[in-house]
Amino acid sequence: MTEKKKFHSVRGVRDILPPDSSLWNWFEQAARDTLETYNFREIRLPIFEDTELFARSVGAETDIVSKEMYTFQDQPADLESANEMGRGKAVSLRPEATASVVRAYIEHGMQTLPGLVKLYYLGPMFRRERPQKGRYRQFYQIGAEVLGQSDHPAIDAEMIEMLIVLLGRCKIESWTLLVNSIGDANCRPAYVALLREELRKVKNQLGADSQRRIDTNPLRVLDSKLAEEQAIVASLPKIADHLCDDCRNHFAELRRQLDLRSIPYTVDPRLVRGLDYYTRTTFEITSPHLGAQNALAGGGRYDGLSEMLGGPPAKCIGFALGEDRFIEVIQAAGSLDRATAGRPLDAFIVWLGAAAYPAAVRLARRLRQEGFRVEIPAEESKLKKALSLAERLGARFAIIVGDQEVAAGAYAVKRLADGEQRKLAESDVAGFLRG
Repeated sequence: MTEKKKFHSVRGVRDILPPDSSLWNWFEQAARDTLETYNFREIRLPIFEDTELFARSVGAETDIVSKEMYTFQDQPADLESANEMGRGKAVSLRPEATASVVRAYIEHGMQTLPGLVKLYYLGPMFRRERPQKGRYRQFYQIGAEVLGQSDHPAIDAEMIEMLIVLLGRCKIESWTLLVNSIGDANCRPAYVALLREELRKVKNQLGADSQRRIDTNPLRVLDSKLAEEQAIVASLPKIADHLCDDCRNHFAELRRQLDLRSIPYTVDPRLVRGLDYYTRTTFEITSPHLGAQNALAGGGRYDGLSEMLGGPPAKCIGFALGEDRFIEVIQAAGSLDRATAGRPLDAFIVWLGAAAYPAAVRLARRLRQEGFRVEIPAEESKLKKALSLAERLGARFAIIVGDQEVAAGAYAVKRLADGEQRKLAESDVAGFLRG
């Protein structure tokens, strides 16, 4: 007899099981609550987009586009939508969401809305990376974007402040904020040319990735984590010494705004973002609980992306945080009780005898309408066995509904933590559970 194949999840993805899923839900709600107090509103984005959107915004030569995207030919619904080769256009699972937000901003004419457009999103992203601790091929992000006509550094500082508030809500006390400016179209090209020239002098001392980036994206060399490259990177020209007056003043005002909010930070001249659309402000929050891959959240300003994608001029800034890593740090910190993240089972209804079952079903529905989490077994079992199962499920109370209870119009409600038991009318049960 042929052995049946046993299926497993694809390498690099994972299942998030209870009770961890309750903690994830708690964290996502905490993020929503925090973002919405700063007047951000949720946008729900497609899982896949036109590949060209990412190639144009993220950069065709970046690792994300050239190596890591999940790209496939869409099957055309009809011949008219097929390209000249008779196939559909290339689409990709989203590796990040900023490009999609800006696409939506342009497509729906959101620049006509009053004030700043403040949006947040959450959901899975996809990159074909080598799986490792804290890094998955399907990973989850929460992000926020501000789009409009102002590039005042106070907007940047308030976005960072919002992240710090979320850290506090999650009781994460050990973190470091790194900030930098990577200039703009006026001053960065000259710096990049200088950096490329200096890197070529030491090319033979660099690893393969850094050698390739000399031509494609030399700023990324500054972000190298290879131990053997650290001394070289430390000796390279610093972008802070090559900023134009506007960028220098913008960065100085950002620091003043952070001081105003009593937010501690470290200026890191090596802090760059890996995507082509970033300009001026860059920031990152790191955690000592994460080891070498220690970034919890990161972001920055991208004032030219809307125009790059064929839209109107817009001043923009955003961030994204990795949910996988945030959850890891929350668990490592150990200061957030998991009971806070996931509600326990409020009541397990034990019904004894077929005649008692309709009353038990009615009680379960009534309690659920009151917002309680209730479990009622589909099949009858002995009282001792049912109470044992209620305890193993972590129920706060067991409610016994038998023939005698139905006849008397009162149910036995037992608090499982201490064994206290009371006889209560159906109308009084909810109030007792609420305590």
